[in-house]
Amino acid sequence: MATTGIAQRNIELARKGYRAFNDKDVEAVTSLFAEDILWHGGPRGPLAGDHKGKAAVMDLFMKFGQLTEGSYTAELHDVLATEEHTVVLGISTMSRKGTDYKDKFVDVLHPDADGKVTEFWRFSEDQAALLEFLES
Repeated sequence: MATTGIAQRNIELARKGYRAFNDKDVEAVTSLFAEDILWHGGPRGPLAGDHKGKAAVMDLFMKFGQLTEGSYTAELHDVLATEEHTVVLGISTMSRKGTDYKDKFVDVLHPDADGKVTEFWRFSEDQAALLEFLES
């Protein structure tokens, strides 16, 4: 199946966003979000709940940055997209209190017509281990 221009744009925007996050370029990351973005933080743990709006997501990022001592990076393996969904496959690496943690992830993003992310979910390979790491 051929990739449409919009799907290709969504792939490129996702790659740009993850590069910016790794580079800690907050302005570039938030420029890719819709004003009313909805970020799903999962059902439990220190990042749990739904976070609505850029300010709430930035607060979540600040908390995540504190928990991981600014060490988080994402290595992308692939980005798949249609006009309605973008799926990112990768490996996250982070440290906390002298302990390193590595985990595979699948992120699902919903871009709007302008390519801004309106909704985000993350699925980790081992959610229990990740929660244990973040709660330690």
